[in-house]
Amino acid sequence: MAVLNKIRQRSVFLIAIIALALFAFVLADVLKNGGFSTQKSQRILGSVNDEDIEQQEFAGLVESQTARYGAGITTTQAVNAAWEQEVRRILLDEQYEDLGITVEQDRINNLLKEALQNDPNFQNDGVFSEQKLREYVATLKSTNPTMYAQWVDYEKQLANNEQQQIYFSLIKAGLNTSFKEGQMAYELENNLRDLEYVQVPYTSIADDQVTVSKEDIAAYLEDHKSEFKSEATRNLRYVMFSEAPSLSDEEALKASVASLLNKRVEYTAATKTNDTVNGLAATTNPEEFVNEYSDLRYSDAYLFKNELPGSVGDTLFGLNEGSVYGPYKDNGYYKISKVVGVSQIPDSVKASHILLTYEGLANAASQTRSKAEAKNLADSLASVIKATPSKLAELAPEFSADGSKEKGGDLGYATKGRYVKPFNDFIFNGNTGEVGVVESQYGYHVIKIDDQKNKQRAIKLATVAKEIEPSQETINEVFNATTKFQMAVSDDKNSFEDAAKADNYTVRPVNSIKALDETLPGQGSQREIIRWAFNEETKTGDVQRFNVEGGYLVVQLTAKTEKGLMPVDQASPRVTPIIRNEKKAELIKKKITGKDLNAIASANNVSVQTSNGVNLKNPTLAGAGTEPKVMGIAFGLDKGSVSNPIAGDKGVYVVKVVNVTPARKLDNYASFAIQKDNADRANVNFTVLQALKDAAKIEDKRADFY
Repeated sequence: MAVLNKIRQRSVFLIAIIALALFAFVLADVLKNGGFSTQKSQRILGSVNDEDIEQQEFAGLVESQTARYGAGITTTQAVNAAWEQEVRRILLDEQYEDLGITVEQDRINNLLKEALQNDPNFQNDGVFSEQKLREYVATLKSTNPTMYAQWVDYEKQLANNEQQQIYFSLIKAGLNTSFKEGQMAYELENNLRDLEYVQVPYTSIADDQVTVSKEDIAAYLEDHKSEFKSEATRNLRYVMFSEAPSLSDEEALKASVASLLNKRVEYTAATKTNDTVNGLAATTNPEEFVNEYSDLRYSDAYLFKNELPGSVGDTLFGLNEGSVYGPYKDNGYYKISKVVGVSQIPDSVKASHILLTYEGLANAASQTRSKAEAKNLADSLASVIKATPSKLAELAPEFSADGSKEKGGDLGYATKGRYVKPFNDFIFNGNTGEVGVVESQYGYHVIKIDDQKNKQRAIKLATVAKEIEPSQETINEVFNATTKFQMAVSDDKNSFEDAAKADNYTVRPVNSIKALDETLPGQGSQREIIRWAFNEETKTGDVQRFNVEGGYLVVQLTAKTEKGLMPVDQASPRVTPIIRNEKKAELIKKKITGKDLNAIASANNVSVQTSNGVNLKNPTLAGAGTEPKVMGIAFGLDKGSVSNPIAGDKGVYVVKVVNVTPARKLDNYASFAIQKDNADRANVNFTVLQALKDAAKIEDKRADFY
């Protein structure tokens, strides 16, 4: 009691301590996540010029993209498409507001009229009726809120399209090309030069004679910052641990499948006795046997020789009815097969039919005929056609419910498997001229077999197939090996390569992964791994194990590059050849003296080349390719002049202007001005949007959510 009294006396202090602890816990979390606005920030996926894009609304856009393209688009592709759509919307809406571009209801009504004037639902005697349109919208609003919301979105889309057209039309209207610009465009193409030149290629100096240092690359990057902007990237390396079946797994499965061939003794729990069970060879119900023991269901179909597994096709096709074969390996399975039927069937059949539908079928929305009535009608029509086969072509247009009725029911020739099974079985297992009725999910078919081509031997197989999979023992061994490797490299972040070599594991490097990439080379979609690599808490050298299709990946983050100027190591493959050629150019220039092309060529073991009729629109030297800098200097020279050495893209050049052919003067350059004007306007939509993006303040957090 004394202890309890003391606790009661100090209860106020205990409550205060607990409250302070809870407050400290909450405060620490707030500070860790950037302040008290965390809850809101967790909902914001990005922003464009300070306009937030909320994750929940964005998710709806992603769903719309997925619904639009279906299986043809991945989640990441849908996210990217939705992002571009939303960025475009925000940027253009800002422009509409700044310019006062609005679309009022009267204009929307005119747009609706233009879009719907040919729809009979909104016409009176073939003329568009605004009254019918208003009645339709009013009915939607009062009876179908979902469709009314879709209608409102449709009107908004029409208005938005109109705003966009007005905006881009205004910009295009401001693009005007003067006649002087037209003249410049004309002369760019028609001012011609005939040139002689000497090219001393950079390859004339071995690469090892020129040294490019990291300092050289860094200085080049500093001077060309705009060309070497880099997104945030990550470098990874990983080892794959595959849960592949071992040789002993395959041998055990092969023996298990082989045991299903012949009679065997099995314990029956219900009778508590050992009973003799027929194998595939002796079973009298092969379909039931296959469906009980096989991973693949029984296929009730005849197969030609070319449809059998290639490795055992000859053997299977040569078997007689009742014979068995196996086990054999095919397409990831161990199989045993029994020939349960041998027949002569055609490789193609020409047939005609009448399709009779009835109420309740998916392809018979307006049909009132009952199933029994459809069956009776089918039997009656079959009787008429059996008596007079030519009647089918006359009856099909009147009774048939599919498109073949326009051809008198003629379906033409078809190969095996083209039609639904009941139809297929009738025309391939029957004989030419035979008439019958079969039922399918589409209704009753009255069928006439018109012709059968190339009858040949086919067999029907009952095949028990067991997929070749790793045993639980193998799965456990792979898991243990993965765990052992992960622990070894986690203890020492620098031992990844050594640990892999010790156990003969293959290390696969992956460089320059971006935050919104979704695939790893050779591993398909792996967004989870990429998100881990870009997580702020993941440090260089960290190792993580991931469950993937068919096993595990043990991944190490090897390098982090943040957004900004491209690092020297990353830029090196691109920049090193440029700097190397610049240094080679200086060496080559020092060896060139005088203005005599023949002497320069002889001194450098090259020849003098010619390039006639060149222009600046297409700055190409015959024999050297595109060399814009060389051509630019050449067009600044007079006839007979020789240039100083010029460092081009492929070597150092000395150029002589042999002849100058000025462009013929025209009375009017309007056509060239118009051509340039049209070319400029054709690119407006893309270039304007790109300019708006470049000028905008865009924050992108997609990678944190997807």
